[in-house]
Amino acid sequence: MNETTNINKFLKQILMELDELKAENIVKIDIKDRSALGDYIIIASGNSSRHINSIASRIIKKNKRKVISVEGLKTTEWVIVDFGDLILNLFRPDTRDYYSLEKIWENGVEDEKMNFG
Repeated sequence: MNETTNINKFLKQILMELDELKAENIVKIDIKDRSALGDYIIIASGNSSRHINSIASRIIKKNKRKVISVEGLKTTEWVIVDFGDLILNLFRPDTRDYYSLEKIWENGVEDEKMNFG
């Protein structure tokens, strides 16, 4: 299996996990041709600090072998989980509005709202 296939498979897995954990307003942004940070940024919201902590903790635990670094777990206003080719950002809604990452990367937003229907 090539690297692109592995990244896409992992991306789908993380998106499904976020959906199962009731993350809100999930957005994926393709940055592979615009940044050396990685291939994708995922942005999602939780409805409280406790919800964000729960989402982050479960995703980290389930994918611990792929985690490079984690920031923000103590405050849970904004948690960043770096998987290398994929960077997960979890926000409280007001913090997400304030930083507006979607606007910074808006040309790469592929799905305004993920639908797993």
